[in-house]
Formats: sequence, C-alpha cells, structure tokens
Amino acid sequence: MTSDVRLRPVREDDLVEFFLYQQDPEANRMAAFVAADPSDHREFARHWARVLTDPAIVVRTVEADGEVVGYVTAFPDGDRTEVSYWIDRARWGRGDATAALAALLRELPRPVHARAAKDNAASLAVLRKCGFVVVGEDSGYANGRGIDVEEWLLELPADDSDLGGH
Repeated sequence: MTSDVRLRPVREDDLVEFFLYQQDPEANRMAAFVAADPSDHREFARHWARVLTDPAIVVRTVEADGEVVGYVTAFPDGDRTEVSYWIDRARWGRGDATAALAALLRELPRPVHARAAKDNAASLAVLRKCGFVVVGEDSGYANGRGIDVEEWLLELPADDSDLGGH
C-alpha cells in the first residue's frame, strides 16, 4: 500500500499543514513528546523559525502521491544525531513514514538515534523496518499525555555488521 513518497525542502506554505496536523489529539497522544500547547500558533511559528534557520537541523517535507503528508527531521542531541517524523493521521498505515524515514536516512551519516514511546507500536515498527535496534530505555514527561511515559531508545548502527547480519 506504499504511495509514491518523496522528500523536498520545507516551504513556508507547508507550515500551514504541519500546524493542522499537530491539532489532532490522537496523533499528539501517540507521539507523546509534543508541544505543551499544540494550539499555540506563536510558539509553533517560533519553533519552526528555529528549525528552518539552524544549519545543524535537516528537515524535509514528505509528499505522498503529490500531496504534503508530513515531515521528517534529523537534529543534534548533544553529540548524536536523532531523527523524528510526523505523518498526518489520515495517512497512517500506508507506509509513508517508513518510506520517508528511509529516504532521509540516505542523507545522513551513521550512527543515527531515535526514540519512541514504548506503547507506540506503529512508530517502533517504522524504526525497525528502517534498521534501528533498541539500545536502551528512558522515561520523561510527555505533554501529549500529561504523564511520564516510558520510551525506547534506538540506534541505526554505523554499519550493517552492527545489526548482526539483519
């Protein structure tokens, strides 16, 4: 069921879609670690101004079948690179997140890191399909749920030999 997924640079008009995506309560609950107030457009604009002007951050708009369906990003977390993504809930289950993340990973040096709420089986599946392996666990306060949430820490190793041949 995979669509024709492509990445491109983020354009200002994409931000309208991105803001709408973050208004979805179910998507915020699943993502867990989201903005404190997803409806705060000023904070959203400040966040994206920082993202789009920071040369250390790689961010791409995800298009599927010619429509904007989300974004993928890689950003520094200390001395590591971490990836994240957001796909419109109307597109969940179509392979868009996996295809988009795989495309972004082709642009990045390894190792690459990611996090997923332990109960977010779909996100964990996307990360595993892209070669990530669980390397630890953590927990923290998740605005999307209003509670502390346990999460998996994952890594895409420096080379395939680190994957045990898988």
